[in-house]
Amino acid sequence: MNGRPYALALLLVATPAPAQDPPRTPADYLARFDTNGDGRVDEAEYVRYMSLGFQRMDVNGDGVIDANDRPMRPGQRPITLERFQHDLIVQFHRLDTNHDGYLSAKELTQPPR
Repeated sequence: MNGRPYALALLLVATPAPAQDPPRTPADYLARFDTNGDGRVDEAEYVRYMSLGFQRMDVNGDGVIDANDRPMRPGQRPITLERFQHDLIVQFHRLDTNHDGYLSAKELTQPPR
């Protein structure tokens, strides 16, 4: 697997959601993902939140980010939502350093591996 999907994931996570103040602490960042309020982020919450950025970039709503949505560099290939979400799941498990199936605020804010 090349670094392209992870670079896109980093771009999306670094892009603040519209009408939200930037998170000030790791706990603030975690709260954006933690839809059930249990103080940790499970795989589904992670994928759901990170997919919001993909959906914003998918201007025509066809489930693919390609040249119809944004300029692409030479050699850059389109990415489907399905592939993007698969890569997010892989990234989630890399971030889950204690392998408990959840991300803490600390794990969530660590640089990708």
